Amino acid sequence: MNGPEAIRYSVHDELLPESRLVDEGLGSANEKAAPLHEVQPLSCFARVASSLVIGGAIGRTWGRCCELQQVWVEPRYRRRGIATRLIKEFEGRAQSRGCSIFYLETFNFQAPQLYRALGYEVRYEHAVYPYGIVKYIMVRSTEE
Repeated sequence: MNGPEAIRYSVHDELLPESRLVDEGLGSANEKAAPLHEVQPLSCFARVASSLVIGGAIGRTWGRCCELQQVWVEPRYRRRGIATRLIKEFEGRAQSRGCSIFYLETFNFQAPQLYRALGYEVRYEHAVYPYGIVKYIMVRSTEE
């Protein structure tokens, strides 16, 4: 071959099996740049007596940072303080791991008012989505 190899591009409306190569390649590059092996998953669940899960909080911790990635409560159990308790239990475990900074992303149609009530503040507002939808990055710190 005498020169640069020709590069072809293709665009798809679905994820192809090759998509895992992007994840693996990015993961490898990130691992070389930062100690991501220290990131630890964290989850908390609410169950009824039958052990059926009616809600949960999922995220991760890394150093003094805790990211709350998902909170969900079964619709018929909402407005009973379950999400608040899930978040407090989740954050309590994160604090026992040494976390003092808590952050999350939420849309305006989700629960920003709940997070505000728990001491989170909007640090960034991303108002570019259709239908007036806004994404917030919210943070709460226990550092002095």
